[in-house]
Amino acid sequence: MKRVRVRFAPSPTGPLHMGGVRTALYNYLFAKKHGGDFLLRIEDTDQTRLVEGAEEYIINALNWCGIPPNEGVSVGGEFAPYKQSERKYIYKPYAQELVEKGFAYYAFDSSQALEEMRTRLVAEKVLLPQYNHITRKEMQNSLTLSSTETKHRIEGGEQYVIRLKMPVNEEIKVNDLIRGEVVVNSSQLDDKVLFKSDGMPTYHLAHLVDDYLMNISHVIRGEEWLPSAPTHILLYKYLGWEEVTPEFAHLPLILKPDGNGKLSKRDGDRLGFPSFPLTWKDPASGETSQGYKERGFYPQAFINMLAFLGWNPGTTQEIFNMQELIDAFSIEQVSRRGAKFDFEKAKWYNQQYLRARSNDELAKEFLIIICERIPDANHDKLDKICGLLKEKTQFVNEFWNIGSFFFIAPQQYDADTIKKKWNENSLKAMNSVLEDFSSLVEWNHLQIETTFKIACEKVEVSPGSVQQLFRVFLTGLPGGPALWEIAEILGKEEVINRIKTAINLI
Repeated sequence: MKRVRVRFAPSPTGPLHMGGVRTALYNYLFAKKHGGDFLLRIEDTDQTRLVEGAEEYIINALNWCGIPPNEGVSVGGEFAPYKQSERKYIYKPYAQELVEKGFAYYAFDSSQALEEMRTRLVAEKVLLPQYNHITRKEMQNSLTLSSTETKHRIEGGEQYVIRLKMPVNEEIKVNDLIRGEVVVNSSQLDDKVLFKSDGMPTYHLAHLVDDYLMNISHVIRGEEWLPSAPTHILLYKYLGWEEVTPEFAHLPLILKPDGNGKLSKRDGDRLGFPSFPLTWKDPASGETSQGYKERGFYPQAFINMLAFLGWNPGTTQEIFNMQELIDAFSIEQVSRRGAKFDFEKAKWYNQQYLRARSNDELAKEFLIIICERIPDANHDKLDKICGLLKEKTQFVNEFWNIGSFFFIAPQQYDADTIKKKWNENSLKAMNSVLEDFSSLVEWNHLQIETTFKIACEKVEVSPGSVQQLFRVFLTGLPGGPALWEIAEILGKEEVINRIKTAINLI
Protein backbone atom coordinates (compact mmCIF):
# COMPACT_ATOMS: atom_id res chain seq x y z
CA MET A 1 0.00 0.00 0.00
CA LYS A 2 1.33 3.42 -0.93
CA ARG A 3 2.01 5.88 1.86
CA VAL A 4 -1.10 7.66 3.05
CA ARG A 5 -0.90 11.38 2.38
CA VAL A 6 -3.94 13.59 2.90
CA ARG A 7 -4.41 17.33 2.83
CA PHE A 8 -6.69 19.95 4.27
CA ALA A 9 -6.88 22.72 1.71
CA PRO A 10 -9.07 25.64 2.81
CA SER A 11 -9.44 28.97 1.05
CA PRO A 12 -8.56 31.99 3.24
CA THR A 13 -11.83 33.75 2.50
CA GLY A 14 -12.89 34.05 6.14
CA PRO A 15 -12.74 32.19 9.45
CA LEU A 16 -12.64 28.40 9.55
CA HIS A 17 -16.18 27.09 10.12
CA MET A 18 -16.70 24.12 12.43
CA GLY A 19 -17.61 22.07 9.36
CA GLY A 20 -14.15 22.80 7.98
CA VAL A 21 -12.60 21.79 11.29
CA ARG A 22 -14.40 18.44 11.07
CA THR A 23 -13.01 17.91 7.55
CA ALA A 24 -9.52 18.66 8.87
CA LEU A 25 -10.11 16.34 11.83
CA TYR A 26 -11.16 13.38 9.69
CA ASN A 27 -8.12 13.90 7.46
CA TYR A 28 -5.89 14.09 10.54
CA LEU A 29 -7.36 10.93 12.11
CA PHE A 30 -7.09 9.01 8.84
CA ALA A 31 -3.46 10.02 8.38
CA LYS A 32 -2.47 9.18 11.94
CA LYS A 33 -4.37 5.87 11.85
CA HIS A 34 -2.32 4.76 8.84
CA GLY A 35 0.99 6.32 9.84
CA GLY A 36 0.75 8.88 7.06
CA ASP A 37 1.06 12.61 6.51
CA PHE A 38 -1.44 15.41 7.12
CA LEU A 39 -0.76 18.48 4.97
CA LEU A 40 -2.11 22.00 5.19
CA ARG A 41 -2.36 23.71 1.83
CA ILE A 42 -3.81 27.17 1.31
CA GLU A 43 -5.89 27.46 -1.87
CA ASP A 44 -5.92 31.16 -2.64
CA THR A 45 -6.34 31.16 -6.41
CA ASP A 46 -9.34 33.49 -6.16
CA GLN A 47 -7.46 36.62 -5.14
CA THR A 48 -10.63 38.74 -5.11
CA ARG A 49 -12.09 36.84 -2.14
CA LEU A 50 -9.08 36.80 0.18
CA VAL A 51 -9.72 38.11 3.68
CA GLU A 52 -6.99 39.63 5.83
CA GLY A 53 -6.04 37.43 8.77
CA ALA A 54 -7.93 34.36 7.54
CA GLU A 55 -4.82 32.28 6.81
CA GLU A 56 -3.35 32.96 10.25
CA TYR A 57 -6.73 32.16 11.80
CA ILE A 58 -6.83 28.75 10.08
CA ILE A 59 -3.36 27.86 11.38
CA ASN A 60 -4.17 29.00 14.92
CA ALA A 61 -7.47 27.12 14.90
CA LEU A 62 -5.88 23.81 13.88
CA ASN A 63 -3.22 24.22 16.57
CA TRP A 64 -5.81 24.99 19.27
CA CYS A 65 -7.85 21.97 18.22
CA GLY A 66 -4.82 19.73 18.59
CA ILE A 67 -4.74 18.66 14.93
CA PRO A 68 -1.66 20.45 13.56
CA PRO A 69 -0.30 19.48 10.13
CA ASN A 70 3.07 17.76 9.97
CA GLU A 71 3.68 19.30 6.54
CA GLY A 72 2.51 22.36 4.66
CA VAL A 73 1.92 26.06 5.30
CA SER A 74 3.53 27.17 8.59
CA VAL A 75 5.46 23.87 8.79
CA GLY A 76 7.27 23.43 5.49
CA GLY A 77 8.19 20.28 3.65
CA GLU A 78 9.80 18.91 0.50
CA PHE A 79 6.88 19.98 -1.73
CA ALA A 80 6.94 23.66 -0.74
CA PRO A 81 5.54 26.15 -1.39
CA TYR A 82 2.13 25.09 -0.07
CA LYS A 83 0.27 28.26 -0.92
CA GLN A 84 -1.22 28.23 -4.41
CA SER A 85 -0.57 31.89 -5.10
CA GLU A 86 3.14 31.12 -4.65
CA ARG A 87 2.82 28.21 -7.10
CA LYS A 88 1.22 30.29 -9.84
CA TYR A 89 3.89 29.45 -12.43
CA ILE A 90 3.19 25.71 -12.12
CA TYR A 91 -0.34 25.41 -13.48
CA LYS A 92 -0.51 26.98 -16.94
CA PRO A 93 1.59 24.31 -18.70
CA TYR A 94 -0.90 21.66 -17.60
CA ALA A 95 -3.82 23.72 -18.92
CA GLN A 96 -2.02 24.18 -22.24
CA GLU A 97 -1.23 20.47 -22.36
CA LEU A 98 -4.94 19.76 -22.16
CA VAL A 99 -5.59 22.19 -25.01
CA GLU A 100 -2.89 20.56 -27.15
CA LYS A 101 -4.39 17.11 -26.50
CA GLY A 102 -7.84 18.35 -27.52
CA PHE A 103 -9.32 18.03 -24.03
CA ALA A 104 -9.61 21.78 -23.40
CA TYR A 105 -10.01 24.96 -25.43
CA TYR A 106 -9.55 28.72 -25.33
CA ALA A 107 -12.70 30.80 -24.73
CA PHE A 108 -12.85 34.55 -25.40
CA ASP A 109 -16.41 35.28 -24.29
CA SER A 110 -16.99 38.55 -22.45
CA SER A 111 -18.92 38.64 -19.18
CA GLN A 112 -21.74 40.35 -21.08
CA ALA A 113 -21.87 37.54 -23.65
CA LEU A 114 -21.96 34.93 -20.89
CA GLU A 115 -24.80 36.74 -19.13
CA GLU A 116 -26.77 37.05 -22.37
CA MET A 117 -26.32 33.32 -22.98
CA ARG A 118 -27.63 32.43 -19.53
CA THR A 119 -30.56 34.84 -19.83
CA ARG A 120 -31.54 33.29 -23.16
CA LEU A 121 -31.34 29.76 -21.77
CA VAL A 122 -33.47 30.68 -18.76
CA ALA A 123 -36.06 32.26 -21.08
CA GLU A 124 -36.08 29.04 -23.10
CA LYS A 125 -36.70 27.12 -19.83
CA VAL A 126 -33.49 25.14 -20.15
CA LEU A 127 -33.06 23.17 -16.90
CA LEU A 128 -29.27 23.57 -16.78
CA PRO A 129 -28.37 27.00 -18.19
CA GLN A 130 -24.64 26.45 -18.49
CA TYR A 131 -21.66 26.61 -20.81
CA ASN A 132 -21.59 23.01 -22.09
CA HIS A 133 -21.27 20.75 -25.13
CA ILE A 134 -24.32 22.42 -26.68
CA THR A 135 -23.88 26.12 -25.90
CA ARG A 136 -20.13 26.15 -26.62
CA LYS A 137 -20.98 25.80 -30.32
CA GLU A 138 -22.51 29.28 -30.27
CA MET A 139 -19.83 31.07 -28.29
CA GLN A 140 -16.47 32.72 -29.04
CA ASN A 141 -13.90 29.96 -28.47
CA SER A 142 -11.22 27.99 -30.25
CA LEU A 143 -13.78 25.32 -31.16
CA THR A 144 -15.85 27.78 -33.21
CA LEU A 145 -13.03 30.03 -34.40
CA SER A 146 -10.33 29.05 -36.85
CA SER A 147 -6.88 28.27 -35.53
CA THR A 148 -5.59 31.41 -37.27
CA GLU A 149 -8.22 33.60 -35.58
CA THR A 150 -7.56 31.97 -32.25
CA LYS A 151 -3.82 32.56 -32.53
CA HIS A 152 -4.38 36.13 -33.67
CA ARG A 153 -6.58 36.90 -30.65
CA ILE A 154 -4.13 35.39 -28.18
CA GLU A 155 -1.12 37.16 -29.68
CA GLY A 156 -3.11 40.40 -29.78
CA GLY A 157 -3.47 40.25 -26.00
CA GLU A 158 -7.19 39.49 -25.94
CA GLN A 159 -8.27 38.04 -22.62
CA TYR A 160 -9.25 34.40 -22.56
CA VAL A 161 -9.94 31.49 -20.24
CA ILE A 162 -9.19 27.83 -20.77
CA ARG A 163 -12.21 25.53 -20.44
CA LEU A 164 -12.41 21.76 -20.15
CA LYS A 165 -13.99 20.19 -23.23
CA MET A 166 -16.55 17.93 -21.59
CA PRO A 167 -17.24 14.82 -23.68
CA VAL A 168 -20.76 14.02 -24.84
CA ASN A 169 -22.79 11.16 -23.36
CA GLU A 170 -19.95 9.45 -21.52
CA GLU A 171 -20.43 7.64 -18.19
CA ILE A 172 -18.01 8.82 -15.55
CA LYS A 173 -17.58 6.65 -12.45
CA VAL A 174 -16.46 7.95 -9.09
CA ASN A 175 -15.59 5.33 -6.49
CA ASP A 176 -16.29 6.96 -3.15
CA LEU A 177 -15.09 5.31 0.08
CA ILE A 178 -18.26 6.48 1.86
CA ARG A 179 -20.92 6.39 -0.86
CA GLY A 180 -19.74 3.58 -3.09
CA GLU A 181 -19.83 3.97 -6.86
CA VAL A 182 -21.32 7.19 -8.17
CA VAL A 183 -22.09 7.30 -11.91
CA VAL A 184 -22.68 10.56 -13.78
CA ASN A 185 -23.33 11.15 -17.49
CA SER A 186 -20.96 13.74 -18.92
CA SER A 187 -23.77 15.43 -20.84
CA GLN A 188 -25.09 16.75 -17.53
CA LEU A 189 -21.83 18.55 -16.79
CA ASP A 190 -20.56 21.94 -17.93
CA ASP A 191 -17.26 22.95 -19.45
CA LYS A 192 -15.49 24.12 -16.30
CA VAL A 193 -13.03 26.98 -16.48
CA LEU A 194 -9.60 25.58 -15.67
CA PHE A 195 -7.48 28.69 -16.16
CA LYS A 196 -8.70 32.26 -15.66
CA SER A 197 -7.95 35.41 -17.59
CA ASP A 198 -6.03 36.84 -14.62
CA GLY A 199 -3.38 34.15 -15.02
CA MET A 200 -4.55 32.07 -12.07
CA PRO A 201 -5.91 28.53 -12.24
CA THR A 202 -9.32 27.66 -10.84
CA TYR A 203 -9.78 25.20 -8.01
CA HIS A 204 -10.53 22.37 -10.44
CA LEU A 205 -7.10 22.48 -12.06
CA ALA A 206 -4.94 23.83 -9.25
CA HIS A 207 -5.93 21.39 -6.52
CA LEU A 208 -5.62 18.45 -8.88
CA VAL A 209 -2.14 19.42 -10.05
CA ASP A 210 -1.06 20.02 -6.46
CA ASP A 211 -2.50 16.71 -5.28
CA TYR A 212 -0.59 14.96 -8.07
CA LEU A 213 2.71 16.73 -7.41
CA MET A 214 2.40 16.27 -3.64
CA ASN A 215 1.59 12.55 -3.91
CA ILE A 216 -1.78 12.86 -2.22
CA SER A 217 -3.24 9.38 -1.77
CA HIS A 218 -6.72 10.21 -0.46
CA VAL A 219 -8.96 13.23 -0.96
CA ILE A 220 -11.29 13.56 2.03
CA ARG A 221 -13.50 16.59 1.58
CA GLY A 222 -17.03 17.92 1.99
CA GLU A 223 -20.11 16.62 0.23
CA GLU A 224 -20.42 19.90 -1.67
CA TRP A 225 -17.50 18.77 -3.88
CA LEU A 226 -19.14 15.51 -4.95
CA PRO A 227 -20.77 17.08 -8.06
CA SER A 228 -17.30 18.21 -9.18
CA ALA A 229 -15.68 14.81 -8.67
CA PRO A 230 -16.56 13.50 -12.17
CA THR A 231 -14.77 16.51 -13.68
CA HIS A 232 -11.73 15.74 -11.55
CA ILE A 233 -11.77 12.07 -12.57
CA LEU A 234 -11.75 13.17 -16.21
CA LEU A 235 -8.82 15.52 -15.63
CA TYR A 236 -6.75 12.73 -14.08
CA LYS A 237 -7.52 10.65 -17.14
CA TYR A 238 -6.76 13.40 -19.66
CA LEU A 239 -3.47 14.29 -17.97
CA GLY A 240 -2.41 10.64 -18.01
CA TRP A 241 -2.50 10.26 -14.25
CA GLU A 242 -5.11 7.51 -13.92
CA GLU A 243 -2.70 5.20 -12.11
CA VAL A 244 -2.16 7.72 -9.31
CA THR A 245 -5.71 9.06 -9.02
CA PRO A 246 -6.34 9.43 -5.26
CA GLU A 247 -9.17 7.67 -3.53
CA PHE A 248 -12.13 9.93 -2.76
CA ALA A 249 -14.32 10.28 0.31
CA HIS A 250 -17.02 12.94 0.42
CA LEU A 251 -18.14 13.75 3.95
CA PRO A 252 -21.79 14.33 4.90
CA LEU A 253 -23.05 17.77 5.79
CA ILE A 254 -23.36 19.09 9.32
CA LEU A 255 -27.03 20.04 9.48
CA LYS A 256 -28.96 22.68 11.37
CA PRO A 257 -30.39 21.53 14.72
CA ASP A 258 -33.78 20.93 13.08
CA GLY A 259 -32.15 18.91 10.30
CA ASN A 260 -33.30 21.28 7.56
CA GLY A 261 -30.25 22.28 5.57
CA LYS A 262 -26.55 22.88 6.07
CA LEU A 263 -25.44 24.54 9.31
CA SER A 264 -24.24 28.08 8.72
CA LYS A 265 -22.81 30.95 10.75
CA ARG A 266 -26.22 32.64 10.61
CA ASP A 267 -27.77 29.62 12.34
CA GLY A 268 -25.27 29.95 15.16
CA ASP A 269 -25.94 33.67 15.51
CA ARG A 270 -29.69 33.06 15.46
CA LEU A 271 -29.69 30.18 17.95
CA GLY A 272 -26.92 31.41 20.23
CA PHE A 273 -23.99 29.08 19.68
CA PRO A 274 -20.53 29.56 18.09
CA SER A 275 -19.85 28.51 14.51
CA PHE A 276 -16.08 28.93 14.65
CA PRO A 277 -13.36 27.34 16.83
CA LEU A 278 -11.85 30.72 17.78
CA THR A 279 -13.33 34.20 18.01
CA TRP A 280 -13.21 36.04 14.69
CA LYS A 281 -13.35 39.76 14.07
CA ASP A 282 -14.28 40.66 10.52
CA PRO A 283 -11.65 43.13 9.27
CA ALA A 284 -14.15 44.83 6.96
CA SER A 285 -17.26 45.17 9.13
CA GLY A 286 -15.67 44.97 12.57
CA GLU A 287 -18.29 42.38 13.52
CA THR A 288 -17.07 39.85 16.11
CA SER A 289 -18.17 36.23 16.24
CA GLN A 290 -17.43 34.27 19.40
CA GLY A 291 -15.50 31.02 19.11
CA TYR A 292 -15.75 27.76 21.01
CA LYS A 293 -12.50 28.51 22.82
CA GLU A 294 -13.78 31.84 24.14
CA ARG A 295 -17.16 30.31 24.97
CA GLY A 296 -15.29 28.10 27.41
CA PHE A 297 -14.94 24.81 25.56
CA TYR A 298 -11.93 22.59 26.01
CA PRO A 299 -10.40 21.75 22.63
CA GLN A 300 -10.58 18.04 23.48
CA ALA A 301 -14.34 18.32 24.08
CA PHE A 302 -14.86 20.31 20.89
CA ILE A 303 -12.96 17.73 18.84
CA ASN A 304 -14.69 14.78 20.53
CA MET A 305 -18.06 16.35 19.71
CA LEU A 306 -17.10 17.06 16.09
CA ALA A 307 -15.83 13.51 15.56
CA PHE A 308 -19.32 12.18 16.27
CA LEU A 309 -20.98 14.52 13.76
CA GLY A 310 -20.97 12.02 10.92
CA TRP A 311 -18.93 9.14 12.36
CA ASN A 312 -19.74 6.45 14.89
CA PRO A 313 -17.40 3.79 16.27
CA GLY A 314 -20.20 1.24 16.48
CA THR A 315 -20.02 1.06 20.28
CA THR A 316 -21.70 2.86 23.17
CA GLN A 317 -18.52 4.75 24.08
CA GLU A 318 -18.83 8.50 23.55
CA ILE A 319 -15.81 9.99 25.30
CA PHE A 320 -12.59 9.49 23.32
CA ASN A 321 -9.23 11.11 23.76
CA MET A 322 -7.25 11.84 20.60
CA GLN A 323 -5.35 8.57 20.56
CA GLU A 324 -8.56 6.62 21.05
CA LEU A 325 -10.15 8.52 18.16
CA ILE A 326 -7.16 7.70 15.96
CA ASP A 327 -7.31 4.01 16.89
CA ALA A 328 -11.08 3.75 16.38
CA PHE A 329 -11.50 5.91 13.29
CA SER A 330 -12.48 4.33 10.00
CA ILE A 331 -13.56 6.21 6.90
CA GLU A 332 -15.98 3.37 6.11
CA GLN A 333 -17.85 4.14 9.34
CA VAL A 334 -18.55 7.70 8.25
CA SER A 335 -22.24 8.10 7.48
CA ARG A 336 -23.64 9.09 4.11
CA ARG A 337 -26.38 11.06 5.83
CA GLY A 338 -26.02 14.53 7.25
CA ALA A 339 -25.56 14.88 11.01
CA LYS A 340 -27.78 17.24 13.00
CA PHE A 341 -25.86 19.59 15.26
CA ASP A 342 -27.04 19.69 18.88
CA PHE A 343 -25.48 22.43 20.99
CA GLU A 344 -26.81 20.88 24.21
CA LYS A 345 -24.90 17.72 23.34
CA ALA A 346 -21.82 19.84 22.63
CA LYS A 347 -22.09 21.35 26.12
CA TRP A 348 -22.55 17.85 27.55
CA TYR A 349 -19.23 16.83 26.05
CA ASN A 350 -17.50 19.79 27.67
CA GLN A 351 -19.12 18.92 30.98
CA GLN A 352 -17.64 15.40 30.83
CA TYR A 353 -14.16 16.78 30.23
CA LEU A 354 -14.66 19.38 32.96
CA ARG A 355 -15.62 16.76 35.52
CA ALA A 356 -12.68 14.57 34.53
CA ARG A 357 -10.18 17.32 35.30
CA SER A 358 -8.52 17.35 38.71
CA ASN A 359 -9.58 19.98 41.23
CA ASP A 360 -6.04 21.37 41.16
CA GLU A 361 -6.21 21.89 37.37
CA LEU A 362 -9.57 23.60 37.66
CA ALA A 363 -8.32 25.78 40.52
CA LYS A 364 -5.58 27.17 38.28
CA GLU A 365 -8.13 28.00 35.57
CA PHE A 366 -10.63 29.51 38.01
CA LEU A 367 -7.93 31.55 39.76
CA ILE A 368 -7.46 33.61 36.57
CA ILE A 369 -11.17 34.47 36.55
CA ILE A 370 -11.19 35.31 40.27
CA CYS A 371 -8.18 37.61 40.03
CA GLU A 372 -9.86 39.61 37.27
CA ARG A 373 -12.64 40.46 39.73
CA ILE A 374 -10.99 40.40 43.17
CA PRO A 375 -7.19 40.72 42.93
CA ASP A 376 -6.73 40.15 46.68
CA ALA A 377 -9.34 37.38 47.11
CA ASN A 378 -8.67 34.56 49.57
CA HIS A 379 -7.70 31.53 47.52
CA ASP A 380 -7.69 29.02 50.36
CA LYS A 381 -9.57 25.80 49.65
CA LEU A 382 -9.91 26.73 45.98
CA ASP A 383 -9.46 23.11 44.96
CA LYS A 384 -12.37 22.08 47.20
CA ILE A 385 -14.50 24.91 45.81
CA CYS A 386 -13.83 23.73 42.27
CA GLY A 387 -14.66 20.17 43.28
CA LEU A 388 -18.14 21.35 44.27
CA LEU A 389 -18.73 23.72 41.37
CA LYS A 390 -17.72 21.33 38.60
CA GLU A 391 -20.66 19.08 39.42
CA LYS A 392 -23.09 21.92 38.69
CA THR A 393 -21.61 23.52 35.59
CA GLN A 394 -20.48 22.79 32.05
CA PHE A 395 -17.75 25.44 31.80
CA VAL A 396 -15.13 26.91 34.12
CA ASN A 397 -16.26 30.38 33.09
CA GLU A 398 -19.59 29.61 34.78
CA PHE A 399 -17.92 28.98 38.14
CA TRP A 400 -18.08 32.64 39.15
CA ASN A 401 -21.79 32.98 38.38
CA ILE A 402 -22.75 30.12 40.67
CA GLY A 403 -19.89 30.33 43.17
CA SER A 404 -18.99 33.98 43.74
CA PHE A 405 -20.53 33.68 47.22
CA PHE A 406 -17.41 31.79 48.31
CA PHE A 407 -15.52 35.08 47.98
CA ILE A 408 -18.20 37.74 48.44
CA ALA A 409 -21.06 37.57 50.96
CA PRO A 410 -24.46 37.87 49.22
CA GLN A 411 -25.78 41.40 48.87
CA GLN A 412 -29.33 40.25 48.21
CA TYR A 413 -31.34 37.11 48.81
CA ASP A 414 -33.65 35.10 46.58
CA ALA A 415 -37.01 36.87 47.01
CA ASP A 416 -39.22 33.83 46.41
CA THR A 417 -37.46 31.76 49.04
CA ILE A 418 -37.64 34.56 51.61
CA LYS A 419 -41.33 35.08 50.90
CA LYS A 420 -42.17 31.38 51.24
CA LYS A 421 -39.85 30.36 54.06
CA TRP A 422 -39.33 33.36 56.37
CA ASN A 423 -41.65 33.35 59.37
CA GLU A 424 -41.61 33.10 63.17
CA ASN A 425 -40.75 29.40 63.12
CA SER A 426 -37.83 29.88 60.74
CA LEU A 427 -36.51 32.76 62.86
CA LYS A 428 -36.73 30.52 65.92
CA ALA A 429 -34.90 27.76 64.08
CA MET A 430 -32.14 30.04 62.84
CA ASN A 431 -31.52 31.46 66.29
CA SER A 432 -31.23 27.91 67.61
CA VAL A 433 -28.81 27.05 64.77
CA LEU A 434 -26.71 30.11 65.61
CA GLU A 435 -26.46 29.09 69.22
CA ASP A 436 -25.44 25.48 68.45
CA PHE A 437 -23.03 26.48 65.67
CA SER A 438 -21.27 28.85 68.08
CA SER A 439 -20.40 25.97 70.38
CA LEU A 440 -19.54 23.49 67.62
CA VAL A 441 -15.89 22.43 67.90
CA GLU A 442 -15.40 20.09 64.94
CA TRP A 443 -16.38 22.08 61.84
CA ASN A 444 -16.93 19.68 58.95
CA HIS A 445 -19.89 19.02 56.68
CA LEU A 446 -21.08 15.97 58.60
CA GLN A 447 -21.09 17.76 61.95
CA ILE A 448 -22.62 20.87 60.41
CA GLU A 449 -25.55 18.90 58.95
CA THR A 450 -26.14 16.97 62.17
CA THR A 451 -25.96 20.07 64.34
CA PHE A 452 -28.32 22.00 62.05
CA LYS A 453 -30.96 19.30 62.20
CA ILE A 454 -30.72 18.87 65.97
CA ALA A 455 -30.93 22.64 66.51
CA CYS A 456 -34.12 22.84 64.42
CA GLU A 457 -35.74 19.87 66.10
CA LYS A 458 -35.00 21.35 69.55
CA VAL A 459 -37.43 24.17 68.76
CA GLU A 460 -39.88 21.83 67.01
CA VAL A 461 -39.18 23.08 63.48
CA SER A 462 -38.69 20.62 60.64
CA PRO A 463 -35.10 20.93 59.35
CA GLY A 464 -36.33 20.45 55.79
CA SER A 465 -38.62 23.46 56.06
CA VAL A 466 -35.70 25.85 56.65
CA GLN A 467 -32.83 24.17 54.83
CA GLN A 468 -33.33 26.17 51.62
CA LEU A 469 -33.58 29.35 53.68
CA PHE A 470 -30.23 28.49 55.26
CA ARG A 471 -28.77 28.08 51.76
CA VAL A 472 -30.09 31.50 50.72
CA PHE A 473 -28.58 33.08 53.83
CA LEU A 474 -25.17 31.68 52.90
CA THR A 475 -25.23 32.10 49.10
CA GLY A 476 -28.13 34.35 48.16
CA LEU A 477 -29.28 31.62 45.77
CA PRO A 478 -32.07 29.00 46.07
CA GLY A 479 -29.96 26.20 44.61
CA GLY A 480 -26.41 25.20 43.90
CA PRO A 481 -23.66 22.86 45.10
CA ALA A 482 -23.89 20.65 48.19
CA LEU A 483 -25.04 22.86 51.08
CA TRP A 484 -23.13 21.33 53.96
CA GLU A 485 -19.87 21.31 52.01
CA ILE A 486 -20.44 25.02 51.23
CA ALA A 487 -20.77 25.73 54.94
CA GLU A 488 -17.61 23.76 55.70
CA ILE A 489 -15.57 25.71 53.13
CA LEU A 490 -16.91 29.10 54.25
CA GLY A 491 -15.84 28.37 57.81
CA LYS A 492 -17.58 28.69 61.13
CA GLU A 493 -17.11 32.41 61.69
CA GLU A 494 -18.25 33.37 58.17
CA VAL A 495 -21.35 31.14 58.34
CA ILE A 496 -22.40 32.64 61.68
CA ASN A 497 -21.85 36.17 60.38
CA ARG A 498 -23.89 35.50 57.24
CA ILE A 499 -26.80 34.09 59.23
CA LYS A 500 -26.80 37.11 61.56
CA THR A 501 -26.56 39.56 58.65
CA ALA A 502 -29.45 37.91 56.82
CA ILE A 503 -31.68 37.93 59.90
CA ASN A 504 -30.99 41.65 60.39
CA LEU A 505 -31.62 42.54 56.76
CA ILE A 506 -34.91 40.75 56.10
